[in-house]
Amino acid sequence: MNSTLKELKDITAASCVTLILNTHRTNPDSDQDIILLKNLCKEAEERLLADESKRDAKKIIDRMQELAASIDHNHNLESLVLFVNEDIATYTRLPMAVTNRVVIDTNFATRDLVRTQHQEANYYILVLSQQKARLIEAFNDKVVKEYSRSFPIENTQFYSTSKGEQANALRETNLLAAFFNSIDKELNSSRAEHPLPVLICTEQSNYAEYLKIADQPQSIFDIFLNKNRLDEKAHHIVTDAWELIKEITMEKNNARKAELATAVGTGSFLSDINDIWRAIHEGRVQTLFIEEGLFQAGVIENNTITLVTDDERSDKGVTDDIYDELIEAAMSHGGDAVFLPAGNLTKFNGFGAITRY
Repeated sequence: MNSTLKELKDITAASCVTLILNTHRTNPDSDQDIILLKNLCKEAEERLLADESKRDAKKIIDRMQELAASIDHNHNLESLVLFVNEDIATYTRLPMAVTNRVVIDTNFATRDLVRTQHQEANYYILVLSQQKARLIEAFNDKVVKEYSRSFPIENTQFYSTSKGEQANALRETNLLAAFFNSIDKELNSSRAEHPLPVLICTEQSNYAEYLKIADQPQSIFDIFLNKNRLDEKAHHIVTDAWELIKEITMEKNNARKAELATAVGTGSFLSDINDIWRAIHEGRVQTLFIEEGLFQAGVIENNTITLVTDDERSDKGVTDDIYDELIEAAMSHGGDAVFLPAGNLTKFNGFGAITRY
């Protein structure tokens, strides 16, 4: 997901189409996803034909329909996002709910990818013993996937075969360290393109030994799921893991809310959308705060934002979601984004920014 965001966030073109829809993990519910995607494609097609020349519109429509037809809905998660312009046609699955919509703009709508990274808890679970290791990717209390190419890893090499060796504690420790080191190498290779924190599920003695050999111990949670659970279903492991991760996530979110309260008290908080836009381009915005589910169409002209009604969202020159534009601009200038539940920013109309100075 990180690589997808990096690839897309800086792309600009006359028409970048983003189709965003909720999906289902299982049949027969996933049959609904095919119908919803067709409806969104139809909406995008009508808007493209209204705004572009027939020739230019057809290029994008053909790529969009080809991409939509290529998707295997048997592997859907909670949502699906398609990105299409004349040069690009790609999609990504997200493990969280979204708002169904079509966005056509001069760049792609990447807000939901950003929200996945910053709002919720996406993490790995390394299920570990002295004989075997599994790797599961989780999002909150749901399984995203269990790795099946480089994992599971079985200890077929680093163990003692003679009674003499088994009686040698140092030899046993060194063999265990070698096995754990081989696991760590595969773990870091698997997470290279999608670096997430790691929760270890194992017995206490194994957890301590693994930390000794870990190349990136800072990426490993300082709590662990204490039990040998190698033979359990992935969703059972994730359910219990989430009870630990949920506490950490709540603490993190509360800390970000405390930053907001402090900024309001010290005057380093902006709530006017044009003040925020200018501050972003001056490099002064540290963090944007936005309520979930908040979307607003607008026009950016002469470096000034003018908000428009939903009825004008499809008009040429209108940015479908002005907040997505601000989030991308802030991140390109070294800022970040925090998504808060609806109602947390009511007195600021759902949107605000903390400035660096």
